[in-house]
Amino acid sequence: MKGNNIKGLVKLIFKAVTLAMGVAVVALSIMNEIDTQTAIMMLGIGVVGSGMALIMDKNKDQ
Repeated sequence: MKGNNIKGLVKLIFKAVTLAMGVAVVALSIMNEIDTQTAIMMLGIGVVGSGMALIMDKNKDQ
């Protein structure tokens, strides 16, 4: 039971990081405060977070 709560929390953190990186890149781009290389790196971190959350969901189904 406790391990399931921890997995759920980790999955939530990965999803939050994904959302935060996307919002941050959009906001910084609107303000012209970010260069392309940094934006791509931040979006890549977001994609990794999303992928990890999806992998955790996939392992739950098995």
